[in-house]
Amino acid sequence: MTIKPLADRVVVKAVEMEETTKSGLILPGSAKEKPEVAEVVAVGPGGLVDGNEVVMNVKVGDRVITSKYSGTQIKCDGVEYNIVRLADILAIVE
Repeated sequence: MTIKPLADRVVVKAVEMEETTKSGLILPGSAKEKPEVAEVVAVGPGGLVDGNEVVMNVKVGDRVITSKYSGTQIKCDGVEYNIVRLADILAIVE
């Protein structure tokens, strides 16, 4: 199944980041907070949203930082995705 976002929506997939404490212990996924860095999987067309022209300035493959509890979480083909608005993307990670 393919997810195609509408308007100013962006589909992102969380990037699993392995975290190590100062003492060298690797934290498992259950001990970490929700990741805020994600990879863009699909981008909506933008256009006129709520009376304002929205230009999509992210592209597929970009790594972005999203607001902590934003968007709608979905599961597709066993993979978890988050659908967020462009306004919920805070930065592009280079």
